[in-house]
Amino acid sequence: MYRLERLAVRHIGGTRALALQDINLHIAPGEQLALIGPSGAGKTTLLATLACAHQPESGRFEAFGSDPWTLSDGERHRLRARLFLAPQTPPLPPRQRVVTAVLAARLPHWSLWRALLSLLRPADPEAAFRALSRFNLGDKLYARVDRLSGGERQRCGLARLLLSTAQALLVDEPLSALDPALSQLTLNTLQQEAAQRQAALVCSLHQVDLALSHFPRIVALKEGRIVFDLPREQVTEAMIAELYLGEQPPANSPQPQTLQDKLAVGACL
Repeated sequence: MYRLERLAVRHIGGTRALALQDINLHIAPGEQLALIGPSGAGKTTLLATLACAHQPESGRFEAFGSDPWTLSDGERHRLRARLFLAPQTPPLPPRQRVVTAVLAARLPHWSLWRALLSLLRPADPEAAFRALSRFNLGDKLYARVDRLSGGERQRCGLARLLLSTAQALLVDEPLSALDPALSQLTLNTLQQEAAQRQAALVCSLHQVDLALSHFPRIVALKEGRIVFDLPREQVTEAMIAELYLGEQPPANSPQPQTLQDKLAVGACL
């Protein structure tokens, strides 16, 4: 599904500095992996690159067998319809109703006329309700987006993902505003959905314990480079300590006492 070889990517903000360099990464259909690493490591830039939203500086980049940046605008637009990027702060119009915001996932497949009609009368509120309910948010169907809490907005953005037809699900820090119970529910829902549609799931996480307990493959980034790319059983406490050397641990992130505890939890999921 993805093939990245010796990839270099500049920062999204326009600076000439490299955000990613010498990235080698292959992702197969249906594979689920977690991106971990300290803040500023390049996780968000990598997800934007995988979403074909940010053009690499150099190296080889293929998505679904094609280099997106050699395609025509129309072909690249159709390719992006096969991808779904869920940013940490979803770009939801504040005065829009939640049902309309969630149904926006269907826009790539609707005509302009149908999209305009859905703004006045939601085209499929039942589908939006089912998607929201999987994140314990069904009661917010007709609420305004600007009345939602930060965590509710995150889950509203993820409900969009459930209504997409994407085969690559790219999720950036989906748990930053969620409590432990909702964090577990959210990861379980994302993984179930990916498995059901045989989609690749790439999820960046600050919560290392959840990454190890939920994802079979761990890709660690630091200073724009891949430090390790391993099955979770091969990730050691020493590797994690070195990865976050000099960094403060994420706040409010409950940690099992040992790496073996985390792997034991993962084996039960």
